Amino acid sequence: MVGNSLFFSITALALADSVNPCALAVLLIVLITILTKNPDKRYKVLTAGFSFISAVFIGYLIYAVIIIQLFTTMSAYMRDFGVYLYNGLAILAMIIGALNIRDYFNYKPGNIGSEMPLIFRPKVKQLINGITSVKGAFIIGIFVTLFLLPCTAGPLFVASGLLTEMGLIKALPWLLYYNFLFVLPMIIIIGIVYYGFKKVDEISGWKERNIRYLHLISGILLFGIGFALLMKWI
Repeated sequence: MVGNSLFFSITALALADSVNPCALAVLLIVLITILTKNPDKRYKVLTAGFSFISAVFIGYLIYAVIIIQLFTTMSAYMRDFGVYLYNGLAILAMIIGALNIRDYFNYKPGNIGSEMPLIFRPKVKQLINGITSVKGAFIIGIFVTLFLLPCTAGPLFVASGLLTEMGLIKALPWLLYYNFLFVLPMIIIIGIVYYGFKKVDEISGWKERNIRYLHLISGILLFGIGFALLMKWI
């Protein structure tokens, strides 16, 4: 897969990942924590917020590199691995997409395959409540990415698999592009809060009111990409 097809696939996967309510919810908890502890220091939203986002960006970049290296190793020992991988990634994208579309019609917090399991949420909140500095936001952000994996790793897994054939060095710019799109909504939210256009609780309320639609958008993008890959349209 090269050129426009790859660009379209990586972009769609990243956008599907970026609107995942799971990741947005964690960022909003971070911002609420920062503002609660520093009510008169709005600049902390920028410094600690971007520190947290940087940790998420780097964490997911590391996970993607590990996935690519794993697939590269497997391809060295398995004949026709590329064909099986390509079809497997297509089916995986369709499954995750279908699970997100399910959430539009029958939403339940912590649904398998589309949201962070409920059992993880108290621990994540406990970690986030420990943020007291810019450095702390970065360190805790690295740990939080582990808890985000059950609800956000699917698109990243598919994208990393599609990039395996080109090798890690050539894949790196694509991974940076993917991760930028993934954290872009987080960056926008921080800007909105910092400049006072909206309060964190207003954004959180908007997310809760539209959570089904966010899942639907993510689901359609993932299912569409998976189906197109399976049909060899891209």
